[in-house]
Amino acid sequence: MNRGGAVRTGLFAGTGAAGQRTGRASRAFRSWSGHVHAHPHTFESPASVEALSDVVDRASAAGDRLRVVGAGHSFTPIAAGTDVMVNLDELTGIVAVDETARRVRFRAGTRLRDIPALLEPFGLALANQGDVNPQSLAGAISTSTHGTGLGFTGFAGTVTGLSLMGPDGNVRELSAETEAEAFDLARVSLGVLGVVTEVELQCVRAFDLIAEEHVVGFAELLDGLSERMQAADHFEFYWFPHTDAALTKTNTRVAPDDAGPGRLAAALPRNRWVTLLDKEIVENGALRLAVELGAAVPNVVPSINRLAQSLVSDRMYRAAGHDVFVTPRRVRFNEMEYALPFAAGAEAIREIREMIEAKGWSISFPIEVRCAAADDVPLSTATGRETMYIAVHRFAKEDFAEYFRVVEAILRRHGGRPHWGKIHTLAAADLRELYSRFDDFCALRARLDPDAMFGNRYTDSLFGLSRR
Repeated sequence: MNRGGAVRTGLFAGTGAAGQRTGRASRAFRSWSGHVHAHPHTFESPASVEALSDVVDRASAAGDRLRVVGAGHSFTPIAAGTDVMVNLDELTGIVAVDETARRVRFRAGTRLRDIPALLEPFGLALANQGDVNPQSLAGAISTSTHGTGLGFTGFAGTVTGLSLMGPDGNVRELSAETEAEAFDLARVSLGVLGVVTEVELQCVRAFDLIAEEHVVGFAELLDGLSERMQAADHFEFYWFPHTDAALTKTNTRVAPDDAGPGRLAAALPRNRWVTLLDKEIVENGALRLAVELGAAVPNVVPSINRLAQSLVSDRMYRAAGHDVFVTPRRVRFNEMEYALPFAAGAEAIREIREMIEAKGWSISFPIEVRCAAADDVPLSTATGRETMYIAVHRFAKEDFAEYFRVVEAILRRHGGRPHWGKIHTLAAADLRELYSRFDDFCALRARLDPDAMFGNRYTDSLFGLSRR
């Protein structure tokens, strides 16, 4: 049986790219950042659950391993392999809506970017979102993707039901009422328990966000970081290394027909196009110019960062929640993100700054800091604790290995857990110490997929499996 799956990996590696064709032809694929490449001998994009079942049956009969890929925005080789790759772009849209309970069931291939329009006729929205939205819903849930805000969990914390296809091609329905133990563990699964075909989410009434962006001194920000995060519905900040200030983003939730509290009522009326244009020009065009120049002439990076920081001005605007949360990412990069105990975040950030200065590195991409509520999802990066997320990036044309390795050591000392879809070096022995139900998950995997069909060499390392 071919249970290998050679993919390009390294000390730090990335993954996943979406396939668009149906068929059994061999197809090369690469990650969004371009760091990982794989060459599965079969690539399928089934148009129905029945067709997907046939794909799974054939792979099982041939002794092949099968991985599902979405948008390719994961940076680890979590979806890469050389046997069978499956993309669910044909399995999209809403299956059912419970308008009273505000629960919506989606097909698993539905892209996050398409969900606002799907929910609009029902007056509903996702409870929270991250800052990018090309991902498939199943992929976002399976890797513990999150947004920011201490009153809100990541995507997995809003899951109320799952449909999961096993290696026999049959689908089982999982929820808190049906197969509760499997459902509990499967909400973040990294795709190793089977193919998720449908996802039910707890949604909320549609809302606007009043966004405030302010430049704040770095020391002042970190001294009061916990209080700022606790006081806001949604708070995050970006700090460009080599500068003494950071850009903070505070978002306040309001009903679409609500003027907003106090001074926030002065926010401009909803204007989606102005907001998107500004994001494209400021957060993509200017960034690309800066990182391209920095990659060519690293010594100018500190000066570029200081200039960019000096040109940023305070602003306030209002738009639908998903338009404020999401920023198009046109500049490709590699990323590592760790989830720290909330109280440890500020000190870890200070250590990262000191380390960058001591090493004399030129870092053109900003450090991004967010937060999330504790949840009860066993393999969620925020399971059991309020969490501060710290993410570091390098431009796709730059080597990230040393920077990420040293930052990772700092974040691990503070009890950090790596984002499942972003670059890190941890394996099963390390992860077992970070997740109290890690062995429960491994036992469920062994029961649902005893031949480890839904895996690759990278996921084997995460869960301590020997190559078969």
